[in-house]
Amino acid sequence: VVIPHANVVRLFTRTSQWFDFGPDDAWTLFHSYAFDFSVWELWGPLLHGGRLVVVPEETARSPEDFLRLLADERVTVLNQTPSAFYPLIRADAEHPETGARLALRTVIFGGEALDVGRLAGWWARHPAGAPRLVNMYGITETTVHVTHAPLDPVTAASGPASPIGVAIPDLRVYVLDADLAPVPPGATGELYVAGEGLARGYLGRPGLTATRFLADPFGPAGSRMYRTGDRAKWRPDGTLEYLGRADA
Repeated sequence: VVIPHANVVRLFTRTSQWFDFGPDDAWTLFHSYAFDFSVWELWGPLLHGGRLVVVPEETARSPEDFLRLLADERVTVLNQTPSAFYPLIRADAEHPETGARLALRTVIFGGEALDVGRLAGWWARHPAGAPRLVNMYGITETTVHVTHAPLDPVTAASGPASPIGVAIPDLRVYVLDADLAPVPPGATGELYVAGEGLARGYLGRPGLTATRFLADPFGPAGSRMYRTGDRAKWRPDGTLEYLGRADA
């Protein structure tokens, strides 16, 4: 996937309205650098003058050891796939003395569907907003993140839904049917993404690029949109809910 460096810069400038990252923050590099989430983990602290804690592989595999590292290193910004965070919730419950030492300000979920109902145990021990929890949907072809959804205990009480919120300001998100027509709120469709974050395409694979990066019939002349292969629906409040893969 060919992504210009400028796409990463605009990812942080266009999301700055939601975050207050700065030189006092400590981040972790938890995920493999072969995973696109690591772009956010690496460049977040480097672009804001913060500190990056590289998590040893054996520590990443142990929720208890990782919890201890977060507390000892005074990590303030944590990026996690939901499947990595759920065991951390359990470790936090089993080791409350370590959990009480956490300095987290922000936890950002990405990389896979989030079951918000499973966050209730975390909020039972940590007040909402301390740290704040955010879900960000995205894919490699759109430069890591596409949407932003703040989370709270009321959201968790709504059940196992996966809210993904609203688009980053320089992106356009469509929920379309098989004829590329917008579906009404509440109806399921396929998610398409257009705007400044799109990759140039797949290196050396023009055929695949042509099937995934389509002309955007709703945008400016010459603009493109990416077919994600993910299902979603618009909620009554104008935010998006992720519903899984279209080919599942």
